[in-house]
Amino acid sequence: KVSRLAKRRAEAKDGIEAGRITKDGRTLKPGYEVKAGDVLVIHYRTKFLTVRVTLVPERILPSLKPPEMYEILEERKDDVRAWP
Repeated sequence: KVSRLAKRRAEAKDGIEAGRITKDGRTLKPGYEVKAGDVLVIHYRTKFLTVRVTLVPERILPSLKPPEMYEILEERKDDVRAWP
């Protein structure tokens, strides 16, 4: 939630349970502890976002800025007209 990759914690949990968040081609489980250096692929409704985690804070501080927490490696949009 702090990184703003998901609007709410529940939304992030639902994405993980649905298999829309992967690391190294494998879906993550809700208990997975994200570490700095992890490369995650997040499938949103119409796009894929590949990010490298650069910072996992121990505490949430007001001085934390979301762009400091991850680096966007690739962003690909899907053409919904091509879906079956």
